[in-house]
Amino acid sequence: MTVAPHWIAVDWGTSNLRAWAMDQDGTVLDQATSPQGMATLAPAEFEPALTALIASWTVASDTQIVACGMVGSKQGWVEASYTYVPCAPAQGLTKAPTTGGLTVRVIGGVAQKSPADVMRGEETQIAGFLALNKDFDGVICLPGTHTKWVHVSAGEIVSFQTYMTGEIFGLLSQNSVLKHSVGDGFDDTAFATAVSDALSRPQTLAANLFAIRAAGLVGENPSTVATARLSGLLIGAELAGSRPYWLGQNVAIIGTTTLARLYSLALQDQGVPVVETDATRMTLEGLKAAWAQTKEPA
Repeated sequence: MTVAPHWIAVDWGTSNLRAWAMDQDGTVLDQATSPQGMATLAPAEFEPALTALIASWTVASDTQIVACGMVGSKQGWVEASYTYVPCAPAQGLTKAPTTGGLTVRVIGGVAQKSPADVMRGEETQIAGFLALNKDFDGVICLPGTHTKWVHVSAGEIVSFQTYMTGEIFGLLSQNSVLKHSVGDGFDDTAFATAVSDALSRPQTLAANLFAIRAAGLVGENPSTVATARLSGLLIGAELAGSRPYWLGQNVAIIGTTTLARLYSLALQDQGVPVVETDATRMTLEGLKAAWAQTKEPA
């Protein structure tokens, strides 16, 4: 069957590329994925990579393509400028240089001057969430390698804070002495205990991390407990630092992974009700909202 998109939505991250063929009413006609993320491409290789991915679709010369993610970074196809908070998410669109007739516009990121912070890609998911939850006022948590806590009000991003918790977990579990302790499997009870320990005494984080290794050496912790405890201590320390964001707030989590589940469990254990949403759906809804800006030629 021939796929002739009215427009094309693209999510181009560091590691992967996803595209959706969209009908005029927002229906997904087809989708395609590629491992050619931003990190694997030189600037001149972005257009060929996208062209190859959508080659099976019948793309008219005036078909609009809207992209979000790291494709708009300094190392991407075109640098899409940041908009500073307070601001509505996913508002700025930058046209990418093309030679083969494609019309590609890239969503800009969001930045904050004090304390200094940036996001690129998450703003599109936030836009999608707000498109579906127009009256939401509270905090959106986006778990990941660099987890974002975002305060939104009246349809705008008011402030946000990024935690490198996911990256720290990866470094400790793969490149530190703790790599000898962690393994497959996960103990939810050990995770909850570790979150509570870190929340109540975040200043003891470094000592508690080494205790994971020590407990393994004296035969007290299997790898399932060690992995869960490492995750719980790091997320608990993050929750201690981000308390002003989630305490007494409406909280939504955008995510589809096990990591999103862990954040939800950790918050619910603190008595915080959480709304869980699907990251892919929020991305697509945000791209739809941005596409509406392209209906008039730039």
